[in-house]
Amino acid sequence: MKFQVIQDGAGNSAGVFITIEDWTLIKANYPDIETLGSQIPDWQKELLDLRINAINKNPQQLRPIDELFDELDREI
Repeated sequence: MKFQVIQDGAGNSAGVFITIEDWTLIKANYPDIETLGSQIPDWQKELLDLRINAINKNPQQLRPIDELFDELDREI
């Protein structure tokens, strides 16, 4: 991949220029890339806030994901 770092007047990195061919390849491999910076809906923010509050109130409920996978494997 070929790219150029764009600098501002003070010499600080301000951006990156990539070729359109590279951008096309990136979009093919990561189809959602153009929406990554967009805001999540309010209902998702509220749900996350509820879950974070529940974890803060009762942190002992957290378990490693490996335990969940092991449990799911046992149920099959």
